[in-house]
Amino acid sequence: MRRALRILGLIVGLAVMAALAFEGYKMYRMGPRDYFGVMRYDQREEGELKVGDPAPDVVLTGLDGRSVHLRERIGGKPLVLIFGSYT
Repeated sequence: MRRALRILGLIVGLAVMAALAFEGYKMYRMGPRDYFGVMRYDQREEGELKVGDPAPDVVLTGLDGRSVHLRERIGGKPLVLIFGSYT
């Protein structure tokens, strides 16, 4: 019985070590795309804009190379920015 428990402990220990090695390899291969990489490379800062503030006047560059000021395009209309993929 003791021998069976030792063998079982050895198997469990090897499985845990293999899982940890695999996770380490995944973190190495994924780089900044994993959680710790995002925390390391995330350089965002809190802005001063609040809900309801007017949008800052930024210059947008189109695919054709022309530049347009944001205020010229939206005027006094509300602006909603949506970031994401719809494919």
